[in-house]
Amino acid sequence: MNAQTAILQQEITPQGGDYETVRRVIEKISLDYRDQPSLEALAEEVGETPTGLQKLFTRWAGLSPKGFLQAVTLDHARRLLDSGMPLLETALEVGMSGPGRLHDLFVTHEAMSPGAYKTRGAGLTIRYGFHLSPFGVALIMVTDRGLAGLSFNDAGGERAAFADMSSRWPNANYVEDMAATAPYAARIFDPSRWRAEDPLRVVMIGTDFQLRVWDALLKIPMGTARTYSSIAAEIGSPSACRAVGAAVGANPVSFVVPCHRAIGKSGALTGYHWGLTRKRAILGWEAAQVSVDARTTA
Repeated sequence: MNAQTAILQQEITPQGGDYETVRRVIEKISLDYRDQPSLEALAEEVGETPTGLQKLFTRWAGLSPKGFLQAVTLDHARRLLDSGMPLLETALEVGMSGPGRLHDLFVTHEAMSPGAYKTRGAGLTIRYGFHLSPFGVALIMVTDRGLAGLSFNDAGGERAAFADMSSRWPNANYVEDMAATAPYAARIFDPSRWRAEDPLRVVMIGTDFQLRVWDALLKIPMGTARTYSSIAAEIGSPSACRAVGAAVGANPVSFVVPCHRAIGKSGALTGYHWGLTRKRAILGWEAAQVSVDARTTA
């Protein structure tokens, strides 16, 4: 081994006990996900305190051990459902006590007039505000008809997030108004406030094709996923997988219009406009809501 090879090997080979601890936890979760091991059990397995493991794993993997467990469980559940296994059997197979009611956001949505889209928002007033959320800083945009935009960014990325969202409707009049957006932030990320009798109002501004794709996304239940090809078939354009992918990526109302539930044909999570780590975190968070609901209704 020459000196250059040694240096390269030193740079790319993970060093120290932290990596080995995370590797063992990932292996344990991947093998024993049906037992839904607790944080305490995982910590004991690798000789860490629960708090220490939580911080270490989150720093390395981008989500907590529980979030990773939920993502693994969701992936296995999706594969079983795709193979034709009934919902109840799938829930039991992956370690849940039952299918539950599978809570989801209850929304009522409408499309903005084609003219508003063609004029790039001219004559439209959009109020916006930044709010803390479970998935980073959320930029929320609303009109007098309802929620029109929701994106995510990390602290310090507010200016870039606003530039990205406002470029979709560059001729609109933008007013910073956290008093107008705060009620939406409070409702969107609080499952206890998701009620069919009081739906969240969403207004979608896009092309006709985009609107059809976004409407199809709204029909994907929490805790499940759909491939781009299946979405293309659902909207009557089975050969338009690439265009569907572009429309999914252009969705301006993240989380509420669940573009994170769209996956590649192979089952891979693929890209996400607001970061693949955030997509994993959202899917893990949703899996947790499904799991909690299953336990309370079993």
